[in-house]
Amino acid sequence: MQDSAAQRLALLGIWVIPAFWAINYLIARVAPGIVQPHTLALGRFLIVGLVLGWICRHEIFLHRQHMVKQWLQYIALGVFGMLFCGAWVYAAALTSPAMNIALIYTSSPVIITLGAALWLRERVQALQLAGFVLAITGVLHVVLKGQWLDVSTVQWVAGDLLVLLAAFSWAVFALLQKHWHTPLSAFARLAVISLAGCVVLSPFVVWEWHQPSHPAWQWQATALVLAAGVFPGIGAYAVYAWAQRHLGASRVGMALYLSPLWGALVSWGILGEPLYWYHLWGALLILPGVALAQSTHR
Repeated sequence: MQDSAAQRLALLGIWVIPAFWAINYLIARVAPGIVQPHTLALGRFLIVGLVLGWICRHEIFLHRQHMVKQWLQYIALGVFGMLFCGAWVYAAALTSPAMNIALIYTSSPVIITLGAALWLRERVQALQLAGFVLAITGVLHVVLKGQWLDVSTVQWVAGDLLVLLAAFSWAVFALLQKHWHTPLSAFARLAVISLAGCVVLSPFVVWEWHQPSHPAWQWQATALVLAAGVFPGIGAYAVYAWAQRHLGASRVGMALYLSPLWGALVSWGILGEPLYWYHLWGALLILPGVALAQSTHR
């Protein structure tokens, strides 16, 4: 009974995760000129590491020998989860609008699903695959602006490439967490990975602070760092890690299919980015695809 309740909460978490990520897209677009990408990422994960580390301090101390023995694993997770998926998304926002970031990032569930099936040998059912295809079709419809016969008109910028690399890194990050077993709870593990990510990010922050274009630190920078630490930091990663333990990597990866919908709400309602008819048609494909993929496990 408890397992059933936990799975229901984890399914709800699939909808909460992209909402927190949408806040991250907003932060990323507002940050240029206020705080630089690696500095913002370092502040975000330092908050996560310190807050969760204090909460889980006894557990972390108890398993200190495990962390010393497996330190390279935590550094690797810090690279993929905090450098590539954190700082690179903020760097991408310098040239890519929030809608692009939200849409392109949805490619990572495809990698997660394939990786889980081929590497982790998770079973993928035919109906689940049908849901994936339906959702991916919706994503492509939005990315191509409904112009399936005129793909050559789609324009890509440097930020789009960074988001693609970040999406691939997120998939690797999720699969490595599933593959590398740990005695730590989800919160304790997140704290350790976040602090490892801060170590990885530190040299890049030092480099940023020595650039002539580095902005002076003001209260707006502090507000953005705090928001990044609370919502896409502690909120999104903690819910993702917890839900993954109950649902598996491929199922929780479906949460990213909802990212364009939340991203559109933030982009249109706050950033003023226009929404078009192809966004609606894409949503009508994405949402049923997510529901279909989830229904195979209920």
